[in-house]
Amino acid sequence: MHKLTMSRRVFIICNTLLLSAITLLGVIPFIHLLSISLSSNTAAMAGEVKLWPVGFNLDAYRYLGEKVEFFRSLWVSVERVVLGTAVNMLLVFITAFPLSKSTDQFKQRTLYVWFFAITMFFGGGLIPTYIIVKNTGLIDSIWALILPGALNVWNMVLMLNFFRTIPKELDEAATIDGAGHWRILWRIYLPVSLPSIATIGLFTIVGHWNAWFDGILYLNSPEKYPLQTYLSTLIMSLNSQMTSISIEQIQAMENLSEKTLRTAQIFMGALPIMVVYPFLQKYFVKGMTVGSVKE
Repeated sequence: MHKLTMSRRVFIICNTLLLSAITLLGVIPFIHLLSISLSSNTAAMAGEVKLWPVGFNLDAYRYLGEKVEFFRSLWVSVERVVLGTAVNMLLVFITAFPLSKSTDQFKQRTLYVWFFAITMFFGGGLIPTYIIVKNTGLIDSIWALILPGALNVWNMVLMLNFFRTIPKELDEAATIDGAGHWRILWRIYLPVSLPSIATIGLFTIVGHWNAWFDGILYLNSPEKYPLQTYLSTLIMSLNSQMTSISIEQIQAMENLSEKTLRTAQIFMGALPIMVVYPFLQKYFVKGMTVGSVKE
């Protein structure tokens, strides 16, 4: 063990304090949201809530949790994340693998790379996309939330660049041993690409979980809404129901307001990703740096 110099100790202390401050800046907003969602209507509307609930109550979460629609939309979101992530990742793998080859191995590589790159800068537009989804019979089905964005070109570029860092000798050795392209992809490339896979998988999961507008656009049945779409329409439906609810319902919701309900839905929408991220964090930084340094 080397004895730390005074300058090194000062650096470690300053670095620790700086990183701790940055961490607090990221955590405090979520604590504030949680505190508001657990506070009374009066305290929340008066701006009295800081980092601790005032007039503690669970009315906002009780209102969300007691509704069958909430759990149904939660299941739809889980189904969308699982299916969407599987489809997205599969297409990223089978697209990035051939495009990671040199022009000697894949002569039309440059043409296909430009074909995909153009879609990153120019889109078809909302109306043409809706017409395509409608004419293909996807309206009001979960596949309308998955297939229109089945291949994320940016994620494909990250994976492509990561594949290009893998030594060609591994590919050549497997080819000599008689392995085909599929076996090389699944047995060699993917096992050594875990950092990039974790990074892209996290992006994909977050994207599917937070998406809400496509649910309103493509789904006609409210019972098929994913969680974020359901929560985004909850306040509007709550406001419209306020004129027709009974006295008992008013008394049960006396501590419930638009502000507490909004903070509750924001916190619950972010909570699953906050739980998943620590398990992928060790791969995240490496995947971002390794997969983005080569053209």
